[in-house]
Amino acid sequence: VQLQASGGGLVQSGGSLRLSCAASESIFRINTMGWYRRAPGKERQLVASITGRGSTNYADSVKGRFTISRDNAKNTLYLQMNSLKPEDTAVYYCNLDGLVGTVTHLRAVEVWGQGTLVTVSS
Repeated sequence: VQLQASGGGLVQSGGSLRLSCAASESIFRINTMGWYRRAPGKERQLVASITGRGSTNYADSVKGRFTISRDNAKNTLYLQMNSLKPEDTAVYYCNLDGLVGTVTHLRAVEVWGQGTLVTVSS
């Protein structure tokens, strides 16, 4: 399975973007899906995650500004980012830990998308 992340770009401080992460195969079960980011010169960090039951978790720095969601029918994960700040500038990656395929051919996977660049100007 491959994850295709999109939606990044250049936005002014205070603006909004919505990231998408589409899986190339049907997701049978989600353990956890998440968005991570790596800012220049920094380690990759968790931004937000969502479990198969819909429980969400956010980094303190994005609480109240970012919202993670998923569309099971489209096998797609989203990250709505509002009130963006220059410190949100980073490459954003999506991650899937779960089962993909069909009922007769299930595979356990833990995969990363290729990353999408978000640049917030001051």
